[in-house]
Amino acid sequence: MEVRKTVPADLDGVMEVIEQGRKYLRLQGIDQWQNGYPNRDTFLADIAEGNSYVLTDGEQVLGVYYLKFGDDPDYAVIEDGAWPDHEPYAVIHRMAIRAENKGRGYAGLMFDAAAEKAKEKGVHELRIDTHDKNLSMQRAVTKCGFVRCGRVYIGGTAPRIAFAKRL
Repeated sequence: MEVRKTVPADLDGVMEVIEQGRKYLRLQGIDQWQNGYPNRDTFLADIAEGNSYVLTDGEQVLGVYYLKFGDDPDYAVIEDGAWPDHEPYAVIHRMAIRAENKGRGYAGLMFDAAAEKAKEKGVHELRIDTHDKNLSMQRAVTKCGFVRCGRVYIGGTAPRIAFAKRL
């Protein structure tokens, strides 16, 4: 298995993982990702930016995530808490794992790879957010050492629980 930058040839596998994630969220009664976002164009843009990563086993995409360095406008305001500091950080978005691989520690592999990329760039904090009802992601981030920091609003309207991890 390896974590590497996503290339256009990975797109079908990425979209399979995302569709499985969309279905999982819907079955959990979570409205996140139910409006057609993220879609192929989202991931093509992520690939073009160089900010999309996949966990692969051979040619099969097992997981995907977006890692961006720099300020995220959705994280500028945090309620019911605070970020650990005001140092540069990296943000993880659009993380999903192939359905049959959930619970195998693959999220941890992707978080570790993101942490290594951050350290290479001299960044010592990762941030991520998730839906209030997405208990599996909340378990994954806390298991990997993230701490709950408060609440942010994606796009100014969608409330999410915000987490951070010092590296």
